Amino acid sequence: MRILVVEDHPETRKMVERVLREVGHVPDGVGDLAAARGRLAAGGYAAVVLDWMLPDGAGIDLCRELRARGSSLPILILTARGGVEDRVEGLDAGADDYLRKPFAVAELLARVRALLRRGPRIEAPVVSLGEVEVRLAERRVLVQGREAPLTAREFAILEVLLRHRGRPVSRADILQAVWGEESDSAESSLEVLIGRMRRKLSPQGSDGPIETHRGFGYSIGRDA
Repeated sequence: MRILVVEDHPETRKMVERVLREVGHVPDGVGDLAAARGRLAAGGYAAVVLDWMLPDGAGIDLCRELRARGSSLPILILTARGGVEDRVEGLDAGADDYLRKPFAVAELLARVRALLRRGPRIEAPVVSLGEVEVRLAERRVLVQGREAPLTAREFAILEVLLRHRGRPVSRADILQAVWGEESDSAESSLEVLIGRMRRKLSPQGSDGPIETHRGFGYSIGRDA
């Protein structure tokens, strides 16, 4: 996949490009916001790895611009700033994830894999699936107006399915995005949780919004 790398430190930029290329991606590296805007205008990128501090501005300003235009492009922020308030500012600006410098190559690749698996960012604060209403900002689910209490992991599974709404998501991708592994125990837990989610999200007399694709995975329809 094509990934835009926006980093003004040449050695860091070349290192990030190299490791992304080694795992099969096609990285494009630039050193400032002006060049990044030009590349993004041309389109075709699956994700952006974006430095916070750049010669002509802050990476989070580019995040805000993209989100204001309705872009759902996954964005990973790189920065030496490690305070909680900095992480909150970056995420509030529209970044999907945040990695502090210096970082391990393995962690960088894991964060990129997770972003690509999750799929497009969900921009709507509320998603309606028939009689099921998902309030993403509040992390709440209502079924026929009544609260359906999902656990943190159940809600994480729901988010993965919603990011790919209308398309099947493989079990492997769900496991990596939610558990970070594809172990037998994680797969068994996924099956149990999907069954439990179905019971919680199914209005009386309804099959609910989650569909099984035998031998592959699960999906949530565009209109349950």
